[in-house]
Amino acid sequence: MAERSTFPSREVCTWGVITALGVIAGYGAVLLANVRHFYTDDTESQYAPLWVMLGRYLREGRLPGMIPEHWMAGNYTIEEAGLLNPPQLLIDLIAPSVDNLALYATVVKLIFAIILALGVYRICLAYGAKAPWAAVAGAAIPFTGWLLFFDESSWMTAFTGTAWMAHAWASGVRYARGRSGPIPTFVFLYLAISVQYIFPAVEAGLMVVAVAIGELVYQKAWRPSVRLLTVAGGAALAGLATYLPSMLSAKVTWRGTAQINNDQFLTVPWSESLNASLPSTLPAFSSWWGYVQPMPVVYIAWFLIPALAFVDWRKALGAARELVAPGLFAVMALMWTAGPGAVGPLRWPARVLPMIALGLLVLVCVLLGRFATVRDWRRRGIAAAVLIGLLWVRTFSAAPHEVIRHVVAAFGVAALGAVAVWLGRSRGVAAACALIVVSVFPIAYLQVRDAQPTPMGWNLPENRSEMKAAFPDFPGTTLQLGDRMLIPPQERNLPGAYGSLVFGNYAKDLELTYVSGYTPNGHYWFGETLCMRWDTSVCPDAYRRAFATEPTTGRTIVDLMKVDRVVLHRALYPDARDQPAPPGWRWVDYPGHEKYISVLERTDGSISARDGRIAATQGVTATSVGESDTTSRVRVSSTEGGRIVFARLGWPGYRVTLDGRETPSTLVAKTFVAVDLPAGSSGDLVVSWQPPGWRIGVAAALLGLLIVGLSQWAYLRGRRRLDEGSGAEPSPLDAAVTPETHLADAAR
Repeated sequence: MAERSTFPSREVCTWGVITALGVIAGYGAVLLANVRHFYTDDTESQYAPLWVMLGRYLREGRLPGMIPEHWMAGNYTIEEAGLLNPPQLLIDLIAPSVDNLALYATVVKLIFAIILALGVYRICLAYGAKAPWAAVAGAAIPFTGWLLFFDESSWMTAFTGTAWMAHAWASGVRYARGRSGPIPTFVFLYLAISVQYIFPAVEAGLMVVAVAIGELVYQKAWRPSVRLLTVAGGAALAGLATYLPSMLSAKVTWRGTAQINNDQFLTVPWSESLNASLPSTLPAFSSWWGYVQPMPVVYIAWFLIPALAFVDWRKALGAARELVAPGLFAVMALMWTAGPGAVGPLRWPARVLPMIALGLLVLVCVLLGRFATVRDWRRRGIAAAVLIGLLWVRTFSAAPHEVIRHVVAAFGVAALGAVAVWLGRSRGVAAACALIVVSVFPIAYLQVRDAQPTPMGWNLPENRSEMKAAFPDFPGTTLQLGDRMLIPPQERNLPGAYGSLVFGNYAKDLELTYVSGYTPNGHYWFGETLCMRWDTSVCPDAYRRAFATEPTTGRTIVDLMKVDRVVLHRALYPDARDQPAPPGWRWVDYPGHEKYISVLERTDGSISARDGRIAATQGVTATSVGESDTTSRVRVSSTEGGRIVFARLGWPGYRVTLDGRETPSTLVAKTFVAVDLPAGSSGDLVVSWQPPGWRIGVAAALLGLLIVGLSQWAYLRGRRRLDEGSGAEPSPLDAAVTPETHLADAAR
């Protein structure tokens, strides 16, 4: 048996470095077009502020699974917080020390872009591609359409999950083919699952299935695939704790229904894949901006389709069994993007477009990396020109008003292709691949420049010091009633509206406690109580609802929430200040902020810190003796029986004991946690919350670790037997490793 290489070859290392440098250069090009490109939409409004808040808690030694004062968005075990993902916790831990959040988000995303690129590079090597073509795939993937304009610019957890999944794919192939142990596959799958975003978890599952089927076809043996599926099952068990709270809390959220429907919103027709190689593409499908999209979100790479003309298909067909997995994965992703529009929590199939890009880039670059040829280049050039013509026709059909732009793009692709072929014939494969890597940069620059001003940006401030300096000092708990859509675009800045109003998670940047925040889940009944939406915006009736009396307690909703301050958006409530303040409240002036807000504060001062989280009592004497985010300890006595209501939202997971004996809890207005005490009750009442299913999650994680431990033991035992049997015949798998695959063997 041939001796196994322990370290990557110099060529593999060199092109790996080129891949990383290519991503850095590409990011530089994008930032030249829009310096805030990687700090927009959900990144500025959801993720970056969440990092700051979580980091502050982590530095205090607390893992914030629940923050009651954040109400609808306060259950962070069901938000995209990545509480069980170590790299994400490191990002959180650093965040409070960084003033410029745009800079921090860009650096974090650059790191993950490099991780993703190197993951794709490893996949291509694992399937036997030459290092230069593997580098082409790696450098191209972060600048494919949906990744560049959505996942990288906005939806951070989708991006990080894809980055880890790419490495899980590469390690999974290597494990199935006996070139690596199970631990890397387990670790990368766990990291992809535990980002706390369901799409990467499901996509990783599809990837594992595709690889298992592919290896079964390639190796004609079932054991390698079973080993891979076993390790993947262990990773899924380890990651179960990430999603159990969401699954067991779904009944009280907006995502409570497990329905399947196809409303066509963000479903992408298969024909849009024919736009994948024309940089000017503006695909046609329904989204927030109508039918024709303002960004090239289905673009993958300019060479992807024309380069098929330069594959030696006779040789490629002979190796078809080796490439079943990437082909199957791309087909599964392609089918998913076409619908249905929602399968339970999996909505908006266009989110799977990066998986099509991943599958096709791997497939095409492996084909080019093993079977590229420039023999009979004239005939192949004509075939490539025909393919470019088809690209132009499809792209023109989707957005005919951009005909000149499409013509220029088609000629640009043809020119780049001609130069790449000439370099390949005269200077070799490395020169042609270097050109392709370099070509990624200007294309990314032009695409981002042409999409300005981005339709996705909130234009939140970047520097936390400037945010806090401009904003009023609001101690305690604040409820804001406003509507983000009523802020004119020219006032979405400092010292404009963002010096007085918060939306999304912006309050976390300011280190202030505001009710709710950015939440894709949302507590259904709390949302109904204040008609509050995902970004904290409310309807005009919210003011009346907030001060309405809850009939069973005789207390207002803001009293039951123990709110200290109510901030009214003047654009939503222009005449509110002209009316008398509600009983127990007074209007307070905050000079310099009158244009945007009217402020109500309690006449008797802040109440959020009084009596713990006891909000109302009926027939009960109650004294708070201890409070934390997850536990309220109260000394109670009730002669004739009564009720105690807490300023806690009724998430699943609450448990109540009275002197150690479990006691049932109830809800007031389907929202507030309450306890009914029988006559003669007295003692210590403890209301505690834990994520539902946490015991199952811990047990599953331990089982997952046991599985990977046993798999590693079996792998090492098998390796020792192979090493001892030096005279054994090589296996069919070893014999199948061609000269082109020796690089993959070296890339551990």
